[in-house]
Amino acid sequence: MSEDGLPQLDPVIHAQARLRVTVALSSLGPGDRITFPRLQQLLDMTPGNLSTHLRKLEDAGYVEITKAFEHRTPVTLVELTTRGRAAFEEYTKALHRLLEVPGDGRA
Repeated sequence: MSEDGLPQLDPVIHAQARLRVTVALSSLGPGDRITFPRLQQLLDMTPGNLSTHLRKLEDAGYVEITKAFEHRTPVTLVELTTRGRAAFEEYTKALHRLLEVPGDGRA
């Protein structure tokens, strides 16, 4: 909570591009991964832009990036970590609290 009593939004997730990445990854089941090119296609992001935002999420421990080989071809897989899922859940709860209308609930 901030000094004015409003919930704080996680600045790592709150940036528009990182929010989009987190939402896309949260739609996967726990432990499920998506390839970098597929994620890039879903989000319509350039490889450099997506890499930059994934690095920020990875540094926070919210995503895990695995490099592997499939049939001798390098593959980059991305998944939302348990910590990332918890952070996203808290982010959405904080956002809902921010959007609640005080009083009788009528806008």
